[in-house]
Amino acid sequence: MIPLDSHPSGRHFLQIPGPTNVPDRVLRAIAQPTIDHRGPEFALLGKAVLAGMKRVLKTEADVVIYPASGTGAWEAALVNTLSAGDRVLMAETGQFAVLWKKLAERLGLVVDFLPGDWRHGADPAAIEARLRADEGGAIKAVCLVHNETSTGVVTRVPAVRDAIDRTGHAALLLVDTISSLGSIDYRHDAWRVDVTVAGSQKGLMLPPGLSFNAISRKALAAAKSARLPRSYWDWSEMLAINPTGYFPYTPATNLLYGLHEALDMLFAEGLDAVFARHDRLAEATRRAVRGWGLEILCADPSEYSASLTAVVMPEGHNADNFRKIVLDRYDMSLGQGLGKMSGRIFRIGHLGWFNELMLCGTLAGVEMGFASAGVPHRKGGMQAALDYLAATPVRELANVN
Repeated sequence: MIPLDSHPSGRHFLQIPGPTNVPDRVLRAIAQPTIDHRGPEFALLGKAVLAGMKRVLKTEADVVIYPASGTGAWEAALVNTLSAGDRVLMAETGQFAVLWKKLAERLGLVVDFLPGDWRHGADPAAIEARLRADEGGAIKAVCLVHNETSTGVVTRVPAVRDAIDRTGHAALLLVDTISSLGSIDYRHDAWRVDVTVAGSQKGLMLPPGLSFNAISRKALAAAKSARLPRSYWDWSEMLAINPTGYFPYTPATNLLYGLHEALDMLFAEGLDAVFARHDRLAEATRRAVRGWGLEILCADPSEYSASLTAVVMPEGHNADNFRKIVLDRYDMSLGQGLGKMSGRIFRIGHLGWFNELMLCGTLAGVEMGFASAGVPHRKGGMQAALDYLAATPVRELANVN
């Protein structure tokens, strides 16, 4: 028999930085009957979501959609542009940068990995210096994680683009936006990114299962000579049929229904307003952390994430033990520390389908959890967040997207 207390009253608080809460209207859209993915109705859906993703990515470039997690889009970005033995330059900004590095190495690429402390984004000066030293042009791509989900640190992509341009180096620029797209302003065209990698389960407010590449002309040209094996991930197969609204193999039809609804929600709110909302809720969260007398993992305020905040636990206290108490007593999931931050931090996700009252419930759960777990802290962190939210009403932004 299932224990009665296994079904607590009220809604579970999912405050990990992805997968995020899925809006009810998106869930209803996903629940529609499946249609023929070769029929005329599907062609309209395919064209609509491909056009909508271009708006979110702020690009006129080609966009492809895979039935895959973000890891698939990582692989697609590499295998379509590179050949075995090519050198790529990556920056150690956190666990997901480490995982992308491992994937690249498994594909037969040689990774030049700039070391990092997991508290800062990629260093444009270090990237510039490494590219200047590469007089023979052996480095074929620079790969960055825009918003590092494991740390709550944002890499300043425009600064890196400028650094690459100053060297005159021909390396491609590949950027992972899996936990930033739809939450933090991102501009594929204006920042002259060659391949953007994205996923469905964070700022796009969907379950996991869709991933994306936005592809510059330079990247398309590189794909013609790239020799890493590819079949499922081949851009050319996608791009040959996408203009008709169809896909070369069976797409995730019902997730595309959800994507269409999620895009409608983002455009109705206006992308600028979406980013302002995330900025505001992120700042309220950081004020709460400071109010508790705790440390934010991100060391540079100019690199703070609007998607999540990573909180450093006081010495002698394990973050995973704290998270378990919060889950057991208050039915709230917080993000765990990953890799070298395991047990040292917890992460508060504040992205996607999220508003002030949801944040207040989250922060209340954290503050009660501190008391329940015996974690030393100052009282009043939540009040600091409330004061900020009350003093800074939501900005009314014109929908110019």
